Amino acid sequence: MTQPDRDAALNALKSLIGQRLSTSKSDLDLHGQSESYFPVTPPDVVAYPDNTEEVAQIVSICATHRLPVVGWGTGTSLEGHALAVRGGVVVDFSRMNRVLEVRPEDMDVSVQPGITREALNEELRATGLFFPVDPGANASIGGMAATRASGTTAVRYGTMRDNVLGLEVVLADGRVMRTGTRARKSAAGYDLTALMIGSEGTLGLITELTLRLHGQPEAISAGVCAFSDMGSAVRAVTDVIQMGLPMARIEFVDAATAAAVNAYSGMAFPLKPHLLVEFHGSDSAVAEQAETFGEIVAEHGAEGFDWATRAEDRNKLWTMRHNAYYAILASRKGTRAVVTDICVPISRLAEAVEATQQDIAASAIPGPILGHVGDGNFHAILLVDEANPSEIAEAKALSHRMVERALALGGTATGEHGVGMGKLDYMEAEHGVGWPVMGDIKRALDPLNILNPGKLVPPSN
Repeated sequence: MTQPDRDAALNALKSLIGQRLSTSKSDLDLHGQSESYFPVTPPDVVAYPDNTEEVAQIVSICATHRLPVVGWGTGTSLEGHALAVRGGVVVDFSRMNRVLEVRPEDMDVSVQPGITREALNEELRATGLFFPVDPGANASIGGMAATRASGTTAVRYGTMRDNVLGLEVVLADGRVMRTGTRARKSAAGYDLTALMIGSEGTLGLITELTLRLHGQPEAISAGVCAFSDMGSAVRAVTDVIQMGLPMARIEFVDAATAAAVNAYSGMAFPLKPHLLVEFHGSDSAVAEQAETFGEIVAEHGAEGFDWATRAEDRNKLWTMRHNAYYAILASRKGTRAVVTDICVPISRLAEAVEATQQDIAASAIPGPILGHVGDGNFHAILLVDEANPSEIAEAKALSHRMVERALALGGTATGEHGVGMGKLDYMEAEHGVGWPVMGDIKRALDPLNILNPGKLVPPSN
């Protein structure tokens, strides 16, 4: 990339969107940060488009001058997905944040990518419908689709893959493509919607989404209980799942996470592993499911049951879970996190968790564990001093062993956070020939490699 090319591109972008093209240091630094341990990597400029046409023109200009383009939602990703590692333009979708159309009779909605999941559900409140995917952070819907996010409710409602019906996408040459339809099924050709979900901005920029909605449940019951050890908690959940109990959420936190949450949020959880569970349905169904759950987990030593049916009590419980990451960070001041994200078959989850606990205990790195026990996905939050290279190296070694263990057990390196840069080294081991095939798809759709270069696929030009 020569300097004249860059200057020509920036001049053209300035002519297109004027003051919505930012080069202020504070803006560049903000868009060069990650929630995880990656160093600050500012882009050259930040663009704030208002609509799809402007996004298409931005990408066309960047293609002409071979300037990299990286999409930005709310910046909550954990694997460096939105960092402009080769400079260029970060396209911030925060101004494209509207609900375009709600269709209650069809239980779907069309939205722009910059709307956050909390804002969307606030807009839907009066319809009796809601969008269920909850990754914890108040992420943008476009970013959630780009990373194929899931979270606490995936055990019942599925991931973004299951809840996106169609997309509008700007391709690397500026063409605007629509994928999917509002029909609930189709056998018409390649599933381009599925191709784009989880592509992390390497194949196109998502500018509109059509989402599947669900009815707000008549009754909700949430509860928390403690166990003497993590293995007992995980084995209890395995039994619950095999019984077919329809949980809406089932999460676990270890004793270290409970301690961090107590200090951060003023809670008083026993310093033991905990399960957090939620049921959705009718009053009678929820009551019956909660009772059955209690009977099953009691056989595994569960204690201290605390059930909540009032919205404020449930919200307090899940706010605690959603804030657990920040509570863990606060438990060791001045540190950053290397966040692991493995997912294994449910039958191997207890084995994976216990082996991980032993590995962390033998290291010098604090690593509280929490996760989505209902679908075999868990995270170790490995706290490191950025100024201490040996700690970062040890945390990466721990993460590496976790991934190797997950792959050996039939699992994956990333259950929900995506690949970005952080998981690149494991793609070949997990996918074999499939990884270079992903590179072939990337080259076919983005031959100039301007869309989020350095992420997801094998390194190229």
